Amino acid sequence: MPDIALASVEELHQDRTHRIRAILKTDPGQARGSSAAAYCLAHHALEGAESAACTGDTTTFDWYRTHPDTNAPALFMPTAVGPRIVVAPDTSHMLHSAISETAYYVLGPNTAAAPPELQELAAAAYTTGSEAGFAELLANHAVVTCLLRHKPLGDTLVSWTITRLPGTVFSDYTDEPALLARDLIHEAGHNWLNDALTATHCEISDEAFFYSPWRQMKRPAFGFLHACWSFPLTMIYTARVLPETSGAVHHFLAAYLDQQRALLAATTDDHPQALALIADPELRQRLHTVYAEALSL
Repeated sequence: MPDIALASVEELHQDRTHRIRAILKTDPGQARGSSAAAYCLAHHALEGAESAACTGDTTTFDWYRTHPDTNAPALFMPTAVGPRIVVAPDTSHMLHSAISETAYYVLGPNTAAAPPELQELAAAAYTTGSEAGFAELLANHAVVTCLLRHKPLGDTLVSWTITRLPGTVFSDYTDEPALLARDLIHEAGHNWLNDALTATHCEISDEAFFYSPWRQMKRPAFGFLHACWSFPLTMIYTARVLPETSGAVHHFLAAYLDQQRALLAATTDDHPQALALIADPELRQRLHTVYAEALSL
């Protein structure tokens, strides 16, 4: 995996975490774990506290102030990339509001860890992703995993992130760790790019549109670049794990890689123009390197 580390992202994590704790008036010394984990959990605490304040729920609001890590020590499970929180919320109880086009879940006083079998699935997925070279990406940008709907191999799997909860991934899942690892990497890639754009103060023009073969429509440069970053990450991952798979999983991932090759090839004319909208040269180079590697597969 090409080096994706940006010092400015680490600084962003530390600064935002400090600011959120100041807003909640919590003790900075209560931070636990890595700066990436603290950053992710701080956003859950902020979102939960804001929601509680809006409804006048002082009990829940006070809980977030005294639990800025959202009770992480009781929820963390060990993985190859460090302690992670894996939950399996009832999808009918997930939140819908103006902050996101998709449903989301916020860690809170009633949060319970996912059942043991789902924790084992997630742990195996983190191991698979780590061994394929994506340990840093998963460690810093996939801290909380919300497993949603179980589906058989071959069904459409839906996953997403929301900008208000960086470091959190929402995803459907099968019984196959290799597939969950692919989707964790894809969504962690979205979280990384959101952080990187913020940390480098890059504002992408909303007037430029490019055809996205994944959506079969023209999309703003922001969405186009996100797709041309996260899908190549999954292509690189898939090419690396294919030799280690067999049977139905092997055939599924091989077909996925073939499909992605064709889709990515359809972006080669537009990608340089979209990439030119990234003002920061270091970030621009990171995006180009991953794109070029995926294109060569």
